[in-house]
Amino acid sequence: MNCKIYKNIKISIIVITLYLILFIGCKSKESDNNEIDKVITENKEITSTEQSKEYAVETPPFSDGIFPCTDCHKNLTPNPVRRVLVDWHDDISAMFNHDSENRWCLDCHDFKSRDSLRLASGKLLDFKESYKLCGQCHGEKLRDWKVGVHGKRTGEWNGKKEYLLCVNCHNPHSPKFKELTPELPPIKQEDIK
Repeated sequence: MNCKIYKNIKISIIVITLYLILFIGCKSKESDNNEIDKVITENKEITSTEQSKEYAVETPPFSDGIFPCTDCHKNLTPNPVRRVLVDWHDDISAMFNHDSENRWCLDCHDFKSRDSLRLASGKLLDFKESYKLCGQCHGEKLRDWKVGVHGKRTGEWNGKKEYLLCVNCHNPHSPKFKELTPELPPIKQEDIK
């Protein structure tokens, strides 16, 4: 009889332990899920903040007399036909080498709003947002530019920063850097007579 009581107590302890493990385990999982939900929500906020983040940039380096475009284009009838440009933009046509087989002016410049750039989606951009236009095709470079690996930015490491636009270093109509002629090596001290 003593052995039966001992067996029943043992089974009761096991059952109570299992209930406790199950109950505590569920509460623990619930708190883990709450933590996971919190992290997901924070990440969504960070992502939406990143997407809406505007970068502090200077006005692009326009050539003298070319901006605003409406100064000249306001009285001209727009012509969307792809063609070789003459007269006013012949200098751009002559050197245009930015996927010129597939690209033309109106792939980046807006047909109606001449003082705006245009994304492939049709959204208009200010020239200060030209990095978004470049990023449509050059996504890796845009990502690197945003984190400061490509291009130049100045400012505080943990504070306000100012970014140079792509066009501060690259000509948007011919972005590849021209080849440089190497300089002669410096003269060594022992070679001076």
